[in-house]
Amino acid sequence: MSIKTPAKTNYLNNKDILKEIHHSKNSYCTYVNPQMDHQYDIILPSLSKINQRTIAEARRNRADRIKKETGEAVNEKKIPHTDLVFRITTWEHIPMAPKKQTKAQAKKAKMEELLELDDTQESDGLEDIVDVPVLDTAHVRLNFPPFWHYRLDEEKQPFVVGKSHWRGSLDGGEFCREHGKMTPKLAHMFIKLCERYATRSNWRGYTYNEEMRGQALLQLSQIGLQFDESKSQNPFAYYTAAITNSFTRVLNIEKKMQNIRDDILEMNGLNPSWTRQYSESHNKAAEAVASPSEE
Repeated sequence: MSIKTPAKTNYLNNKDILKEIHHSKNSYCTYVNPQMDHQYDIILPSLSKINQRTIAEARRNRADRIKKETGEAVNEKKIPHTDLVFRITTWEHIPMAPKKQTKAQAKKAKMEELLELDDTQESDGLEDIVDVPVLDTAHVRLNFPPFWHYRLDEEKQPFVVGKSHWRGSLDGGEFCREHGKMTPKLAHMFIKLCERYATRSNWRGYTYNEEMRGQALLQLSQIGLQFDESKSQNPFAYYTAAITNSFTRVLNIEKKMQNIRDDILEMNGLNPSWTRQYSESHNKAAEAVASPSEE
């Protein structure tokens, strides 16, 4: 009797990543009905874009999602428009950013802060390297573009059923950008992405491979929720591009530092690194072949 080998499960697929991105963003949101209003059917740039064409597209998207989730084929024309949820990107409920200080004002404020700092308090330095990305210079910084969720009534008039970066009820609540969090599963996906990318043949041989992974993980934690579902359904490629940029940045920095160390060693009459020695011998050999000496 033959034993069947269980099929391998691909945990880093676009379907699961999109699902965790959605759950992570929902933790920053408030909905009238969290079970029914959190799942959008279409993303639009403004409320004026809700028309017959976008309503029909939302119906198709909802029918496709139901078929993927349950396997049941649904006639999109029979889906009532009152069941559709529209995600509208808006900054209406986001506070304006404070006016930017000049260099002189920032320097003065920093000096005053240093003078008032208690001797027992020490900064960990993380505020200099960890920062929330800037999505809109006029408003406060957010980890992903804000939005509202709308439904349509019987007369096809839109009304709000959810807000992002909001805590409390829709009418009596308040803006908040710190009450949500990234799901643990999405965080583990980021770790696995960095680990798998670091094992590639063009990266695994570097001694600072761990630093590359750490920089890439820090970058993903900053931009992880910025993925725009309305423009692409391939977050795997988006995150891979971010990891590549992080690895390349660390590589360029390390190369620059290595050149500085080699210059210092040569200035003191010591042998530089094997990379510098091989590069110099290779260049000399190439010059000898290009211009042979005359007899």
